[in-house]
Amino acid sequence: MTQISAAEVNKLRKMTGAGMMDCKKALQESEGDVEKAIDYLRKKGQKVASKRADREANEGMVIARTTADKQFGVVLMLNCETDFVGKNQEFQDFANMLTDLAIQNQCKSTEELMAVKLDGITVSDKLAEMIGKTGEKMDISGYAHIEAAEVAAYNHQGNRLATILGLNKVGFGELGHEIAMQVAAMAPVAVDENGVPADIRERELEIGREQARQEGKPENMIDRIAEGKLNKFFKENTLLNQQYIRDSKLNVAEHIKAQDKDLQITGFFRLMLGE
Repeated sequence: MTQISAAEVNKLRKMTGAGMMDCKKALQESEGDVEKAIDYLRKKGQKVASKRADREANEGMVIARTTADKQFGVVLMLNCETDFVGKNQEFQDFANMLTDLAIQNQCKSTEELMAVKLDGITVSDKLAEMIGKTGEKMDISGYAHIEAAEVAAYNHQGNRLATILGLNKVGFGELGHEIAMQVAAMAPVAVDENGVPADIRERELEIGREQARQEGKPENMIDRIAEGKLNKFFKENTLLNQQYIRDSKLNVAEHIKAQDKDLQITGFFRLMLGE
């Protein structure tokens, strides 16, 4: 059986909120694979903290920004090793400068941004300079862009979390900002159920089946129960089906349609340190 250290058990406990012995058993059964251990706990009916708020986080900054016409937006995560460097003004200025360059050049990937010239050298070389100055590893570990009729950006206080969101019509900047805040708070996995990847669907179905078996449900009901649990997952984890954070009587889709029946969310991205 795989040997699991106390530190590994404690890390999983902080991530999930499950008991120490349950975490140790899950890691042993999963041969030390943390994600498989989390699935193991869920299949056994353990209550697992969905947001994993205590997960060990890399340090750095996350910034979301749009062009002046709000038709192009980016969200960028610049990592460093320590909080000391992450809170340093030079590091923060550098992160903001990178985001500005990404917006000015409408970069669609990290590779495009790395090739942009800054003070006569590429961003890639400038990043190497910053690493040399601080002695810490730095990396643009997350980057995404959206092009839409109107793009909203939301930066959570402290710059550890940021989101961008696209709308198919202009003139809904305040609404877009509110929904971008929803994305930040509720961490949906897709706009709606059609956007949920097949592997996540199957994973949730398998967890639902195993939970039903653990509860002693008849085998001929297992698949139906699992489908019900999958539908609950869609309701809680897809943006349009989630309860709207400012009015729990409505889901996000209902709130949007109340503003304009033709208004649609074209996509979103959410980056958070440690995820």
